[in-house]
Amino acid sequence: MDSTASKDGTAPPKPAAPEDSSTRHGPAGRPPASARELLSRVLRRNARALAASFTLLSLWQLSEAMVPVVVGGLIDHAVTSGDVRALFTWGALLTLVFASLMYTYRYGALIAYRADQVEANRLRTEIARHVLGPRGARTGRLPGATLSLATGDADGVGTLSQSAGNTFASAMAVAVSAFVLLRIDVVIGLTVLLGFPFVLFLSQLITPVISRRSRDQRSRIAATSAAAADLVRGLRVLKGVGAEREAAARYREQSQVAKVAGVRVAESQALMTAITTGLSGLFLAGVTLLAGKRALENSITIGQLIAIVGLTQFLASPIQTLGQIGALVADGHASAARIVEFLRTPPLVSEGTQRPPLAAPVLSLDQVTVGALHDFSLASHPGELLGLAIDDRAATRTLVQLLACEISTEEPSGEVRLDGTSIDGLSVPARRERLLVNPHQTDLLYGTLRSNLDPDGRREDTDIAQALDAAAAHDIVRLHEHGLDQPVAAKGSSYSGGQRQRIALARALAADPSILVLDNPTTAVDAVTEQRIALGIKALRHRSGTRTTWVVTTSPALLAQADRVVYVERGRVARTGTHRELLGHAEYEELVLR
Repeated sequence: MDSTASKDGTAPPKPAAPEDSSTRHGPAGRPPASARELLSRVLRRNARALAASFTLLSLWQLSEAMVPVVVGGLIDHAVTSGDVRALFTWGALLTLVFASLMYTYRYGALIAYRADQVEANRLRTEIARHVLGPRGARTGRLPGATLSLATGDADGVGTLSQSAGNTFASAMAVAVSAFVLLRIDVVIGLTVLLGFPFVLFLSQLITPVISRRSRDQRSRIAATSAAAADLVRGLRVLKGVGAEREAAARYREQSQVAKVAGVRVAESQALMTAITTGLSGLFLAGVTLLAGKRALENSITIGQLIAIVGLTQFLASPIQTLGQIGALVADGHASAARIVEFLRTPPLVSEGTQRPPLAAPVLSLDQVTVGALHDFSLASHPGELLGLAIDDRAATRTLVQLLACEISTEEPSGEVRLDGTSIDGLSVPARRERLLVNPHQTDLLYGTLRSNLDPDGRREDTDIAQALDAAAAHDIVRLHEHGLDQPVAAKGSSYSGGQRQRIALARALAADPSILVLDNPTTAVDAVTEQRIALGIKALRHRSGTRTTWVVTTSPALLAQADRVVYVERGRVARTGTHRELLGHAEYEELVLR
C-alpha cells in the first residue's frame, strides 16, 4: 500500500476516490455470473458495431449470391435474344454487384475486426484490473495462468463479434438464395429449404466434443504458461543448484500434454470441417443434378440453370460457415467460462467505507485470535518505534496479513483498529493514507530505479535521497552512471538479494506513511549495514514524533533502536520492555542472539 499522507502529519491531501465497481467489472457493476452472461454482455456493448458489420457483411453475401442470378438473367434477356439495350442494362447491374462485393466486405470485415480487438482489449483490461486493483484478487493462480487468460482466452471471446457477423450474413445468404431458387423453380427451392436444416443438424453432432476438448486445451495451455513463467522467474536459482535439466524436463512434459490437448481439439475441428464440407458437397451436388434434370425437361431456361448451379456452388461457403458456428461458440464459451471463474474470485483485501479521524497515528489489536495468533493484544503509541520479536514465522505471517487486511473479516475474533476505527471498516484509500505494510517479499518492477522508489511520481529527489540514505542504499545510486534513472530488470534480477531488500525498504520509507509496518527488512544484509539501517530508520521516521513504525525482526541492531520491544511467544505477547531489559530473559536472548 502507498501512503499519501503529508509529512507534517496534520493535513493529509484529499484521497483518491474509491474504485468504481462499474469500471472494475463493466456496465453491470459486478462480475458476470456465467459464461453466457459474459458473452451476452460482449454482444450488447458492441451492438452498434455489430449492426453495421452485420448489414455490410449481409450485403456482401447477397451480392455474392446475386452474381450467378444476374449472369443468368443476362444470358436469358440479352445474349439469347440479342437485345443490346438489355445487354448494357444487365452489364451495368453486374458491375454494381461486383462493386458492392468489393466495398461491403472490406468495410464490414474491418468493423467486425476492430470490434473484436476492442473487446479483447476490454477483457484484458478487466482481468488486469481485477488482479491489480486496490483490493487485489485471491486467485491462487500462478502469473503464467493469468497471462494465458489475458491473451488466449480474451482473444477467444473477442472473436465472437466477427463470428457472429459472418454467421448472420451466411444465414441471410442462405435465406435469400432459397427465396430466389423458389422463384426460379419450386421443386429446387423446396429441396434447398428442407435439406439445408438437416445438413446443418448433422454437422452439429460433434459440437459437444469440441467444447469439452477446447476447455481441456485452454486449461492445459494455462498450466504450461504458468510453468514457463515460474521457470523463467527461478532461472537463476535453478542454475545455481544445477537443476536446469530437471526443470526443462518438467516443462517439456507439461508442454507435451498441452500439445496433445491442442492436437485433439484440431482433430475435432478438422472432423467437423470434413463432415460439414462433405455433407454440404453431397447435398449441393444433388441440387445441381436436380437442376440439370429440370433443364432437360425444359422446366427452366439455360440462364436459370446457370443461376441455380452458381447459387448451389456459392451456398457451399455459407453452409460451411453455419456448420462451424457450433465449434466457434463452443471455443468462445470455454474461454468465457474461464474468464468468469477468474473475475468472480474474492478480493484479497477487505474493505469498508469509513475514514479514520485526523488524529495522532495509533494502531492496536484487541484480543485477536486467528491463524497462529492467540488472544493477541497490542497497541502502539503515537510516534513510537516498536520492535516485535516473534518466535514463530507463521505468527509473523499471520500478523502481517492481518494488518494488510488480507485475512477475511469473518476469520478472526477480536478487533484491529486504526486510529480508533475498525480496520476492516475503512475504505482502501483511507487505509492507504495512514498505514503501509511492507512485506518481507521484495518485488521490484521492470523500469527504472526511480519508478520503483517513487511509483506515483510524487516525491522530490531530496525525499528519495533521504529514504535511500536511511536504507543504506545510496551506494546503489552513486555507483551507477545513470543514478536514479538506471534500468531495473524484471523482478529486479540485476541486483543482489541485499540490494533488492534495501531498495524495497527505501521505497517504503519514501512513501512516508503515518504508520509503517516492516517485516524483517534486513535479513539479506550484513551486520554493519544492518546497524546503519537501524540508525537510519530511527533518524528519518522518528525525528518529529509524528510517525509510528512497527518493525518485526530478530535483529539486535534494530531492536536496540526501538522505544519498546514486544516479545511474542507461541502467538501471544509474552514480555514487553526495551531490548536491554529483555536480554535478561533466556527465551528472548536465544531468539535474538542466535
